[in-house]
Amino acid sequence: MRVPTVDRLAPVTPPGAQAGGAGDVRPDPDGWQTVVAAVRTALPEHRYAQDELTELIGDLCLAPGADRTVLRRLHGAAGVRTRHLALPLDQYAALEDFGQTNAAWMAAGLELGERALTSALEAAGLTPPDVDLVVCTSITGIAAPSLDARLASRMGMRPDVKRIPVFGLGCVAGAAGLARIHDYLRGHQGEVAALLSVELCSLTLQQRDDSPANLVAGALFGDGAAAVVAHAARAADHRSGRPAVVATRSLLYPDTEHLLGWTIGAGGFRPVVDAAIPDVVGARIGPDLRGFLAVHGLDPDDIGTWICHPGGPRILTAVAHALDLPDGALESAHRALAVSGNMSSASVLRILEDVTANAPPSPGSWGLMMAMGPGFCVEFVLLRW
Repeated sequence: MRVPTVDRLAPVTPPGAQAGGAGDVRPDPDGWQTVVAAVRTALPEHRYAQDELTELIGDLCLAPGADRTVLRRLHGAAGVRTRHLALPLDQYAALEDFGQTNAAWMAAGLELGERALTSALEAAGLTPPDVDLVVCTSITGIAAPSLDARLASRMGMRPDVKRIPVFGLGCVAGAAGLARIHDYLRGHQGEVAALLSVELCSLTLQQRDDSPANLVAGALFGDGAAAVVAHAARAADHRSGRPAVVATRSLLYPDTEHLLGWTIGAGGFRPVVDAAIPDVVGARIGPDLRGFLAVHGLDPDDIGTWICHPGGPRILTAVAHALDLPDGALESAHRALAVSGNMSSASVLRILEDVTANAPPSPGSWGLMMAMGPGFCVEFVLLRW
């Protein structure tokens, strides 16, 4: 296993980025922010306790009669209590190839995606024809026409709606997608943008594969969809109590491509999850996030709400230690992991919905959304309520 050294993990940003160079999207000089008008999640109806899934995954991935001690230990340490699956448990064994799993992803993904986006639009007081841009992300299936194209017609969006289907960002895509619609709305201030994440991770489980990466993925990942509806508003006019995107930063670390992603073959998406990921997160998140916040006159102590991708207990521990966070700062991520597992790009959006609905931050307080993904990459999104 090749573990990158800290010296080789310098982010791919210009030399001045830590002091406000091209690596940052800074606040608009005219005071425009991206207001999250609504965020909603849609989960499959099939919900199971972790111990039920442990035995199913043992049946699917291990040889008959194989010792399940390590598998059960992995599942017990994953921080997951329940998960939602795209299909009933008894249907997974019948999925014999990538064509079948991708067809299942398409059918379930369209239904969940429509539910999430419809709910978010209704909560924002909007309808499908009001949407000017839709960004649609998934790392668990592929389609052409893409999910967003199929949903545009199905939901009654305008024929001139702009679409950006995204594949390859993985778990970082919830935060990165919000950052990219922020980029768009800075130049299209009278428009409405939507972000849709559809992640059916259970359909990527590789049968008869007892590799550590496959077993770890099987212990952590769940299924779901989430949608954000956003528009631009002047900071002086933002008094709604809804979160607003103030600034963003994207970081891509060289020579780390082997840490996270897929190996794609006849069986579909075989997971790549390297044990060195928490070490990279622990080494880089602290200085990189502090540098980003410093550009805006902030430090981690100024952040009242942390929305962190629940990549797993070791990832969350690495983030908390790197930033010297107080106990409970990442409770929303631990709670999301416990009740629905790691839903890839949909997870941070689910946490944003949960925080906004159940524990609204004080008006004027700061929040920080962060996620990591294949590349290896990180996305920071500075929020203000």
